Amino acid sequence: MHDEKVKIIKERLNNNFDIIYRELRTNRGTVHVIFDGIMCDSVFVSDFILRPLMECEDIGNNIDRITGEILTSKTVRFADSIDTAIVKILSGDVMILFPGIEKIVTCDAKGYNTRSIDIPMTETVLKGPREGFTEDIIVNITQIRRRIKNPMLKLEPYGMGNKSNCLVVLAYIDGATPHRLVDLIRKSLLDIQEDYVLSSNFIEERIKAKHTAFDTIGYTEKPDIAASKLSEGKVVILVDGTPIAVVAPSFFLESFQTPDDYYLNKYISNTARLLRWGAFAIATLLPGFYIALVCYHTNLIPTIFVFRFAAARAGIPFPTSVEVVMLSLFFMLIREGSVRLPQPLGSSISIVGALILGDALVKSALASNITLIVIALSSICSFLVPKTYGAITIWAFIIMIFSSIIGLPGFYVSFVLLVSHLAGLDSCGYPFLYPLGTLKVLNLKDVLIRDDLDKISNNIFERNEDA
Repeated sequence: MHDEKVKIIKERLNNNFDIIYRELRTNRGTVHVIFDGIMCDSVFVSDFILRPLMECEDIGNNIDRITGEILTSKTVRFADSIDTAIVKILSGDVMILFPGIEKIVTCDAKGYNTRSIDIPMTETVLKGPREGFTEDIIVNITQIRRRIKNPMLKLEPYGMGNKSNCLVVLAYIDGATPHRLVDLIRKSLLDIQEDYVLSSNFIEERIKAKHTAFDTIGYTEKPDIAASKLSEGKVVILVDGTPIAVVAPSFFLESFQTPDDYYLNKYISNTARLLRWGAFAIATLLPGFYIALVCYHTNLIPTIFVFRFAAARAGIPFPTSVEVVMLSLFFMLIREGSVRLPQPLGSSISIVGALILGDALVKSALASNITLIVIALSSICSFLVPKTYGAITIWAFIIMIFSSIIGLPGFYVSFVLLVSHLAGLDSCGYPFLYPLGTLKVLNLKDVLIRDDLDKISNNIFERNEDA
């Protein structure tokens, strides 16, 4: 009865050396056991699946007895089709076909090697948990469960990719997360029909706002941050094979928040957060403002500084606007080179580029030292808000272009365009500037600065129901 099924599976999994086929002779007939020798724990398969079947004198045809008394695997399920069974085999399950029983039995026996839990490089902290997500989705779910022992925490599985069959889990706290948010994310996941879904970015691009450099969907590598976002009423999407968890919705103000804000003394945290706000303003606006003043409005600069500017620019062959753009591109090249190279070489090229080449530019009269200071300051400030680095770079160039054309009026127009662009964005149906766009229920306890933890550790949607 099962010979045809085994034949189909062998045809579908042809030329795969890791697939193992076992035939066990019993008093009722042949039991077919199929599993992936690499994905499964061979000791577990031998001790808890093969040995009980071989030692059983009478297997019988009662499936409840077989799954309840004979098979001692921790998880026993049924596959509703051959396609489902093949996906289970390739995921690390053991498929068993019993004579006289139509149902396809699968047992969880995963035992492949995974990367150990380590400190995430992109979200280091001075104080707080050091654990980070790994590429194994089961390990990631375990880390979240350890932090939220709540029966209302729901984990909905989805098989994404028509050919990759990647496991994706939608996590949310029922009763805390708005139903319309869960329905929106669920519908977006079901609408994905790509053949291969290999990372979280496939899902992130589906639900994020289009035509913007700002990330309207968040991400994290730390389970404590994911648990915190879940407690706020957001959803977290985990993808097997990637250590990045997608968080939705995500708001502009969260770009200025770091894990240390909630682990360190609140006065130190608030000082650092205000520095990040100032750094964002400097990185985005300073180059354009500098161009507008030097090129069009020198009467607004104190006289002593005007002479300083004139002396510093003596012999420079380029206009100030060209000089600023050239140095900005120069610092972008240094950053890209330091990021792409191996870590020891990356730090070396940063030092060489910033110190030696920068000094050479000034001494060769290709750039003034004041312009170099302005661009270096804006570049350093952009590193304080890494989640908006790409957006800062693009909008800084836009503001520089407007300022180069008509001076301060262009600077003001481009600044208004930036604010209007931010105000027009949304994240999963919520304003991107939330809660700044909901003045009637605005809560200032964790916006610019944070208050005591017991006053801000609430569901954000409960605090701002009308958003």
